[in-house]
Amino acid sequence: MYEFIKGIVAELTPTYVVIDTGGVGYSVNISLQTYAAIGGLRELQLWTHHIVREDAELMFGFYDKEEREIFRLLIGVSGIGPNTARMILSSLSSSEVRNAIMQDDVHRLQGVKGIGMKTAQRMVVDLKDKVAKTAGLSDTVAPGTALGIRDEALSALVMLGFAKAPAEKALSALLRENSKYTLEDLIKAALKHL
Repeated sequence: MYEFIKGIVAELTPTYVVIDTGGVGYSVNISLQTYAAIGGLRELQLWTHHIVREDAELMFGFYDKEEREIFRLLIGVSGIGPNTARMILSSLSSSEVRNAIMQDDVHRLQGVKGIGMKTAQRMVVDLKDKVAKTAGLSDTVAPGTALGIRDEALSALVMLGFAKAPAEKALSALLRENSKYTLEDLIKAALKHL
C-alpha cells in the first residue's frame, strides 16, 4: 500500500526511526543495516513494508530496495515473521543473507538468534530461486556515534526482545575485549553471544 516514506528524522534509535512528514510523525521499524545507512541524515526516504494485523499496524522501513526485497522474501518463509526477518537483517547484511542462501550456508543462517537448523534449511529451499532474481546493490555502512554506545546497544537489544540482564552481561564482556566498537558492530556481536 505504501511504497516509501520521505521526511525529516525526528528521532532515531537502532530499532526504529520517527519520520516527520507534513507534521505527522510516523514510527517506522528498522534493522541495524538501515540504522547504519541512515547515519546522521536529517532528511531521508525509506522504502516501506506495511503490515496490518487485527491488533496492530506496523511499518518497516529500509534504506534501499534490496533490503526490503530480502525482508519480503524472508517473511514469506513459514516460521519467519517480520520481527525475525528484522533480526536476520540486523545480524547479516542483505548481500550476506543472499549469499548464504545461494551457497546453501545453513550454518551462517543459524548464527542468527532464533534461527534453528530447520528454519535455516527451509530458508535455503524456499528462497534459493527467488533470491537469485534480486538485484545486488552495494552495502554502505556509516559508523555509529561514540557517545552512549553501550546504553543504545542495550536499549536496542531489549527492544528486540532480549532480557536486560543477559544483554548487559554480553555487552560488558564485549566492551572489555574491544572498547572501539561502533554501535552497529557492538549490537551484531552481542546478537551472536545471546
